[in-house]
This record gives sequence, C-alpha cells and structure tokens, in this order.
Amino acid sequence: MDVVDCFLPAQTDDAAVTITAVAPAGLDGVLESLPPSAAAWARSSRFAATDDEVCPVPAGDGSLAAVLFGLGENSAAPGLAVGKLPRSLPAGNYRLGEGFADPALATVAWALGAYRFSRYRDDDRDPRRLVLPAAIDGAETAAVVDGVYLARDLINTPANDLGPAELAEAAAGLASAHGAVFSEIVGEALIGEGFPLIHAVGAAAASNRAPRLIEFVWGPAGRPQVTLVGKGVCFDTGGLDIKPARGMAMMKKDMGGAACVLGLAAMIMSCNLPVRLRVLIPAVENAIAANAFRPGDVFPSRKGLTVEIGNTDAEGRLVLADALALADEDSPDLLIDLATLTGAARVAVGPDIVPFYTDDDGLAEKLAARGRAVADPLWRMPLWRGYMPMLKSKVADINNVGSSPFAGSLTAALFLSRFIGSETTWLHGDIFGWNPSARPGRPEGGEAQAIRALFAFTKDRYRA
Repeated sequence: MDVVDCFLPAQTDDAAVTITAVAPAGLDGVLESLPPSAAAWARSSRFAATDDEVCPVPAGDGSLAAVLFGLGENSAAPGLAVGKLPRSLPAGNYRLGEGFADPALATVAWALGAYRFSRYRDDDRDPRRLVLPAAIDGAETAAVVDGVYLARDLINTPANDLGPAELAEAAAGLASAHGAVFSEIVGEALIGEGFPLIHAVGAAAASNRAPRLIEFVWGPAGRPQVTLVGKGVCFDTGGLDIKPARGMAMMKKDMGGAACVLGLAAMIMSCNLPVRLRVLIPAVENAIAANAFRPGDVFPSRKGLTVEIGNTDAEGRLVLADALALADEDSPDLLIDLATLTGAARVAVGPDIVPFYTDDDGLAEKLAARGRAVADPLWRMPLWRGYMPMLKSKVADINNVGSSPFAGSLTAALFLSRFIGSETTWLHGDIFGWNPSARPGRPEGGEAQAIRALFAFTKDRYRA
C-alpha cells in the first residue's frame, strides 16, 4: 500500500467530511453546536463519546455530513485511536476538525490504521483519504508513514519470498533511492572478511540462501555518525535445537529488526537529517542440515572472543555480535540495534512495549519521552552486569545463552554488550515486530516498533 492512498494535500479543493473529536465532558457543548437534526441523530444513536466511538452523521440526502469521534476519559493521551477511522468510515475524503490535541499524531495514526498488506491479495477497497492539516509538515509525515509501511511490508512477506538475498535487494533499492553506497559480503567470503559467527549461523542454508552482511552508508563524512544494526534472520527453525511447530509459525518475522532498521533509515534519509548514516544487517536463515552449527560448538568472533553455543535457537545474538563489533570499530556517535531477540522480553512487557537497554541515562529518558509523545512505547530495562556470570563458559570466553532461566532478555543484552567498547553510546531494543490482534492504528501482522520514537529522538539529538 502507498502513502498516497491515505492523504490529500492541505490545499485540496475536494469536498471533505469533518471529523470532530469529542470527550464525554464536552459532549453536550458539541451537540448544541450542531444543527438540530444532526444533534438529534447523535442522541438517538446513543453516542456517548466513549473510547474510539464513531458516530457518522447523515445529511438530509443520505450522504455523510459529519463524523463524531469519541475520545473517552483519556482524551489528553488518545494515542493511535484515530487509526480506527479508516476501517470504520465509508470511502471518501475527510479532514480533522475541532478536539484533536495533537493533529500531527492523529494524522500519522490515520495512515497507520489505513495500512493493508496486499502483495498476495488485491485490495479493492476505495481509499479513505485525510486532508493533511495545514499546520503539520506533510513531507515528514509521509516519510514517517512510508518508513512504517516499508517495515510492515517486509515483516509480512513470507520467507519463501524474502530470504537473505531478497532482504539485500530491498536494502539496495532503498540505498539507491537515496544515493547511499551499498555493499554486501556473501557466503564463504564472510570467513575471510572476519565474520565467522554470521557464517556459522547461516551455513546450513548456504546452498540456496547464502548468509551475508548487508551494508550501506549515506550522508557526508564529517557529520555525526549514526549506525543502525538490524537482526536479519529471515526464517528461524531454531536450528538443531528445533522450535516446536507453534513457535515456528511466525518466524518469518525474525528479520523484524532488519525491517525496522530499514524503515528508520528511510525516515532519516527522506528527511535529510544532518547525520552520516551507516546501516548493517547480518542476513541469514537458521536452517537444519548436516553442516548446521551444533550445541557445544565453539566459534571465534570478529571481536576476538570465542563463543560456546549453548543453544542454536539463540542465533540472533550471534549474528548481531559480529555486526556490532564491526560497527564499533568506526566509533560512531550513536549505535542502535533492533532485534526480535527473546521471548523473555514478551513475558516481561508483552507484545506492545519495547524493552531497551543502554548505559546512557540521558538518552534513555529522552527516548522514553519521545516514545510517549508519538505513541510508540518503550521501557528501559537494567543492563545489570551482576548477571554477567550467567554467560560463563568452561571452554570459551562466553556462552551464547545464560545458565539460568531468569533474566533472558537482560542476559541477551549483556551478551551483545561484550562486543561493543565501553566508550560507545549504544542502545539495544528487543522488539516483537508483530501485532497479535488488530487495534486502532495497529493492524494484525507485522509491526514497525520503536522506529517512530527513534526517529523523533534522532531528529531532536541532531537538529541543525
């Protein structure tokens, strides 16, 4: 789906139905301001302005004259509630009227709710378009929505059509569109170039889905460098520690970190933020074959640390380790990685909230605040180094899994921290990348988590 199906320019002359946001406390006043017939319709419809309640108000000829949208008691923080409207209203053109405290967020929410994944099934619905409010930056809004759509489309694409090579093609296309310099290291060349962990994880699928390290660089040298690293496991069987069928059902989304990194990169480049951007994606399929890596194997890493394999289903942190080590060699001003890394994160905070780890208190506070402001929730977790002994190995420098069932997301973050220098400003996000059920602004399926918050944070941090 294209963002042009969601919006009309602010200067459009097309007729558009006005949507008025109403809180319960202000309902009587709004009804009194309406024509008597419209107010009577709303009352007879028992519209009470509850959360996300929609009341289409007809004109005398049966056409749609107006829309009332309930904010509920939490009217000060409606989040993505407006995202319900594109799926509730008839086809046509609309504009935001009174009552919307944050028109920019409401506009984004509209587009997020309008999204449909139509690669395999035609979407023959006529569009519901919103006239862009004059006060918002339409180009930036479109860039943010495009980035989210890109990530969602990639996550929703099944693994038979999105392996490491296809993920590289998507990255190359994005790089080309923005004049970035693209490169990749593929297959056996990973060993010679110093990426043994990426090669080890992807070896079992190498005959038809060669592992690779994808990279592109954008922006002039001399700008502050922002490096984004995304986990690109295009399908995860669990390896020899094979997942049960239920656990494997959604593993097309295990490249969600890579998808979100590409979406965030698209936002940064489209809005020409004053940074030098580097994107790194280790792309593999964790398959099962005679040459699959095994529990108990020991591999070197780009960092020089040896890693014992405690579990082949903890493969994401292995490919990230080599990519993060490379990223750290450049001493970036800011290093961010996103990964669908642990089920423990979901046990801790559920599917909607992204737990993140960093040693930078100021960064953590600002990012969490931006997440709240744009309804893209994140929650800081402790990078508690007292748990580092859980990753001890008797035969190598470190084990890829903890020795205890406790603190699974935290120990995964601690593992990654061993491959990054202590001077680097680093943030790790343990995303889910999926909406288990449809809600306003969040259709069921692949989800671009944390990137709207990270874009807003990055824009603030490097504002010219």
